[in-house]
Amino acid sequence: MSLQYQLSRFMPFLRWGRNMSRDTAKADVIAGLTGAAIVLPQGVAFAAIAGMPPEYGLYTSMVPAVIAALFGSSWHLVSGPTTAASVIMFASLSGIANPGSAHYISLAITLAFMVGVLQLVMGMVRLGALVNFISHSVVVGFTAGAACLIAAKQASSFFGIAIPAGSHLVESVQFLWLFREYLHPLVSAVAIITLLTGILTHRRFGGMSMIVALIAGSAAAALFNFAFGEQTSGIKMVGALPQNLPPLSMPDFSLETLRQLSPLALAMTLFALTEAVSISRSISLKSGQAIDGNQEFIGQGLSNIFGSFFSSYVATGSFNRSGANYDAGARTPLAAALAGVLLVALVLVVAPLTSYLPKAAVAGLLFLVAWRLINFSQIRKILSADTNEAIILAIVFFGTVFFSIEFAILAGVILSLMIFLRKTSRPRLSPRVPDPESKTRKFIYGQFLPECPQLKILRLDDSLYFGSVAHVGELLRRYREHYPEQKHLFLLTKGISQVDVAGAELLVTEARDRRNMGGDFYMYRLRDSANRVFDRGGYADEIGEANIFDGKLDAISSIFGRLDKNICATCDNRIFLECQTIDKIEPESED
Repeated sequence: MSLQYQLSRFMPFLRWGRNMSRDTAKADVIAGLTGAAIVLPQGVAFAAIAGMPPEYGLYTSMVPAVIAALFGSSWHLVSGPTTAASVIMFASLSGIANPGSAHYISLAITLAFMVGVLQLVMGMVRLGALVNFISHSVVVGFTAGAACLIAAKQASSFFGIAIPAGSHLVESVQFLWLFREYLHPLVSAVAIITLLTGILTHRRFGGMSMIVALIAGSAAAALFNFAFGEQTSGIKMVGALPQNLPPLSMPDFSLETLRQLSPLALAMTLFALTEAVSISRSISLKSGQAIDGNQEFIGQGLSNIFGSFFSSYVATGSFNRSGANYDAGARTPLAAALAGVLLVALVLVVAPLTSYLPKAAVAGLLFLVAWRLINFSQIRKILSADTNEAIILAIVFFGTVFFSIEFAILAGVILSLMIFLRKTSRPRLSPRVPDPESKTRKFIYGQFLPECPQLKILRLDDSLYFGSVAHVGELLRRYREHYPEQKHLFLLTKGISQVDVAGAELLVTEARDRRNMGGDFYMYRLRDSANRVFDRGGYADEIGEANIFDGKLDAISSIFGRLDKNICATCDNRIFLECQTIDKIEPESED
């Protein structure tokens, strides 16, 4: 491999950087500016949830976002602070140190470093394949559930009603209904104006429509405050944000701290990776991009390692900002990187102006992002196509809405694996006979067609491994008991993708049982992938090399020579070409 190829594998920005053009750069700048504007108020909110000073939410949205964009595989994933990661960190660290204290901040920064190292190691040893167990239905259900959560979190700002912190979706809806008389109509009007502006201007302005929507919402808020007064309107502003650059920091590498944080670091690593890769895959369903799980692990790991030296706590993929990034027309990861860089400029220059940005306008914009994240067409297809997949989708969706994101994803992955293992543990074993209408007599499904009275032909598909031998062994036993006159068995094994020791032992046992019946056992030669264990373990010798064939025609010709010709002479089925060489003997009639 060339040096350029090796470098591009570990530095993905060398690949997509060569494909950039003026049009893609323009689209990415607009998307990056939109992302920076959105994360300004969100960063402060996430920091408050995490028990950190407000500015740390902005710091976590800067350096980690740039590094994850440069070294990750997704074109649209935006990393930074998230609600779920902030909640988990607060719940875990608040029992060790006082939120907001210097010790608490130090633990949070150290935790980010430890999570980053674990993520990087998992990517380097190519454990990214683990995310392949997150099925399509899990991603679709998780996306829809997260979209509902995004809307629920913004309901307070959208309607102007102070919903208790930590409320679930149902609790938020109940609270809104019970206290509907306290709804601020002008606050909701600002949110609705922002929402409608984003919808109506999306086709004309593309990604710029989000900024247009925020300007429209801010203008409406200014008009309402001027006409009715701030006390009457109830419209609250985001407020002026701090103008500090992320200061340098140092994780605490003491053994006591590392020991204390190790269990939490492992849990946060698994959650953060699952969340980031799930978001990447959910957006890739729309973008059509292939996601490299290993590279995504590496990108997330490096983002948290670098971020820990720039006053960042644990960062991972953000659903609403990634969705907004895609919706804003981002073409390459440059958009996510620019969002982090432009945020620095916004904090230094524009942060005081956020005192004029209404929270309701941000809520209206995120309502729009949440709606567009729900893939209704895919949900309809899954619900109508496969009952098992529909169950997985429902469990993940309701688990996300009513329990937690990490619980929902874990439940979906486990359920997907259970269904997969159930399918693979019950491979299909079906009868075959030569097609009477085919000149080559190719084998077809033979449940209702004449069979040879001495030879049973079966086709086995899927893997023959320790999880399936019980099922296959039971089917073979039933065939022996129900068709005792068919003492010979020819097993078509081209459909077997893999055989382990337990599977090979089963075939040897079947050969032994057939010979005890007075018949024999024959099979195709297995595929190379399935034949290694079979050959290395000496199982081919136990079955007999003369009983293992490379082709069906040679097999039938050889097996036919071993059948009882007296039975052949009285047989009416004559399903093999070789049967025509046997003179038919009519059975004597009884007086």
